[in-house]
Amino acid sequence: MKTQSDKPMLRRTVRTIGFVLLSLLPGLSQANQVNLNINLATPVMEADQRHRAFIKVSLEGFKQQDQQARIPANVAIVLDKSGSMGGDKIQYAREAAIMAIKRLDERDIVSVVSYDSRVQVVVPATQVRDQQSIYHAIRDVHASGNTALFAGVSKGAHELRKFLSRNKVNRVILLSDGLANVGPQSASELGELGASLAKEGISVTTIGLGLGYNEDLMTRLAGFSDGNHAFVENAADLASVFQYEFGDVLSVVAQGVNIEIHCKNGVTPIRLLGRESEIMGNRVTTRLNQLYSEQEKFVILEVEVPKQAAETELELVSVKVAYDNLFTQHQEQLTGQSMARFSGSAQEVEAARDDKALEAAVEQVANEYSRDAIEARDSGDLAGAKKILQDSASYLGSQAESLSSPRLQEQQEEALQDADELETNQDWNKQRKELKARQYKRATQQTY
Repeated sequence: MKTQSDKPMLRRTVRTIGFVLLSLLPGLSQANQVNLNINLATPVMEADQRHRAFIKVSLEGFKQQDQQARIPANVAIVLDKSGSMGGDKIQYAREAAIMAIKRLDERDIVSVVSYDSRVQVVVPATQVRDQQSIYHAIRDVHASGNTALFAGVSKGAHELRKFLSRNKVNRVILLSDGLANVGPQSASELGELGASLAKEGISVTTIGLGLGYNEDLMTRLAGFSDGNHAFVENAADLASVFQYEFGDVLSVVAQGVNIEIHCKNGVTPIRLLGRESEIMGNRVTTRLNQLYSEQEKFVILEVEVPKQAAETELELVSVKVAYDNLFTQHQEQLTGQSMARFSGSAQEVEAARDDKALEAAVEQVANEYSRDAIEARDSGDLAGAKKILQDSASYLGSQAESLSSPRLQEQQEEALQDADELETNQDWNKQRKELKARQYKRATQQTY
């Protein structure tokens, strides 16, 4: 039986995770480097058996030493002003945008675009100097017409390009309450737009207001560009969402993050949880558009490990990370590896387990259950969707008990509640938006 005192000792013996080689610039302070950690959930495995294992690859942005030294922002706010935004909605949207812009200063660039059937540049890309004129232009936005969402985002990106720089945080913030019904309208088309913008170093945050927008489209656009996504049921909550969003924008420390994972020694990649990725043979690649100060972003790689004799040590994966450090204005690299040891002792296997890495993996697996439940519900299989959520709750419950995890227990209760709410067959539109927003936040470790 393991004790709290022997578990850390065993981990020190068997874990080689978090081994990081840094390509350092002369004189560069350690304080301005991203941290890479590679955590194998089961660093000691039972000998003479094949295993499925989870590897957590995490990156943590360094602390901004001085708010005055933060990276300048280049932000385009794209506001839906179609007819459905009339009344309180457009008023709250205008005031939320103004409150957020008050956090900027003359180092930053802001533009404002509005769209209905057509697109209008309300504030061309400009340094934030004459704030009152910016506020006045925003307050002059009124609701009417249809929803040319694709064109609105494209025009926002066009304004960003006037001052586009690898040394700025380039972000489109899209607010919409309705379905795109002018121009390209599908989730796949908007996803392609997001992916294209990401290649330019532009991310898109999507804010869905009310119950009339397309959450698949909005999460796809945000996901492919590595922006944030929020579901805001009540327009009065827009101000807090904009404040959180601008907090993220003003805390970016690294951009253009590319992650390569190479599986070694017969280890086979199964799937990458939490991010879009490409698996080619034994090589897995994914990317993040940005990292924030003191925030962790991670992916979970599930692999199949061939059986090994007792006392064997095996390198499972090597990892390479390249990113643009916005403070040094250089591209930097991190490398690391994950090792496993094999043992005939079940007690040793259990004692070495990395509970935090396993908890993160369980969350991501449960997130996949939730996605499958939406797919079943969308196809009309209400019973099937309910069973998937119940299976997810059962999985979360067993892992919560094994790991003594209140976090997983809370998610078990959440999954059961989601399953119960499906039974009523009412308010699915709202529940679906809540599920999609929750899935997105867990997959990307979004903090709001």
